[in-house]
Amino acid sequence: MKKRALITGVTGMVGSHMTDFLLENTDWEIYGICRWRSSMDNVQHLLDYVNKKERIFFEYADLNDEISLISVIKKVKPDYIFHLAAQSYPKTSFDSPIDTLNTNILGTCRLLEAIRLIDDYKPIIHICASSEVFGRVKKDMVPIKEDCTFHPASPYAISKVGTDLLGRYYAEAFGMIVMTTRMFTHTGPRRGDVFAESSFAKQIAMIEKGLIEPVVKTGNLDSTRTYADVRDAVRAYYMLVTKKPIAGEYYNIGGTYTCKVGDMLNTLISFSTMKNEIKIEVEKERLRPIDADLQIPDCSKFTEHTEWVPEIPFETTMLDLLNYWRNNVSKDKLFLTR
Repeated sequence: MKKRALITGVTGMVGSHMTDFLLENTDWEIYGICRWRSSMDNVQHLLDYVNKKERIFFEYADLNDEISLISVIKKVKPDYIFHLAAQSYPKTSFDSPIDTLNTNILGTCRLLEAIRLIDDYKPIIHICASSEVFGRVKKDMVPIKEDCTFHPASPYAISKVGTDLLGRYYAEAFGMIVMTTRMFTHTGPRRGDVFAESSFAKQIAMIEKGLIEPVVKTGNLDSTRTYADVRDAVRAYYMLVTKKPIAGEYYNIGGTYTCKVGDMLNTLISFSTMKNEIKIEVEKERLRPIDADLQIPDCSKFTEHTEWVPEIPFETTMLDLLNYWRNNVSKDKLFLTR
């Protein structure tokens, strides 16, 4: 019998790339959890498989509805579970803290309980936390190791602290095979436009199309990030669950290219046909009340365990992201200028 993988948040950027990776590199059956209202934009290229019921199957459930989760887990009984669904926008969490905490902490708890309550069932579970748990890190703690103190700087980051701790709790208390990752900044095609680099790429594509003035609106450009490609990230997640998984372990995962957000924006602008005309303007509404400004990881624990290393260069990631938005903008749809 073929192995089965279950991906929560299958219609998101990471979930859709996770599906792409498993489809190409395994013979597993792939089940994706989505909500009835989920946009299918990121998985359009997979819908033929879904419609024909060939290897990819969508199941409707919601992290805020435990009955739906119990139903899906009992039906599918996956061998591997990639928990990628979340309210994942840090800035939005300042406006919607309760929804963020409920979805990310209690939603993770509901999922793990749905798994725990099935007798004689021990899947391998990946819980996706975030590097945002570390928040505002002192310079002498950089690069950030796994034992760095948590100092979350947003309701989103606080919710991911809860997610992180729940994963370890269920492994230690109930013997479940749960591993937690703190993935640092990862991006690429299909990245939501509420994230800085994707917002910049979308604005540049709209400028090139003549839809907006040649001004890129930004938030904090001085924050430092280490960037990875989402396609490297999902390969890391696959290796996490298949290369000698250790219950209760937790890992930093991230890229190797570090720069300020402003330098990342300059890289995107350098690819533009309008690079000589584009101006940059900081917009107050785009600034977070508090920012996690030194997001630089030490990933040696994970790389030593799995031998994973990022392969896709930063410039390729940025160009692919820009081309993704160029393709979207070319379809003559209306877009929010956010």
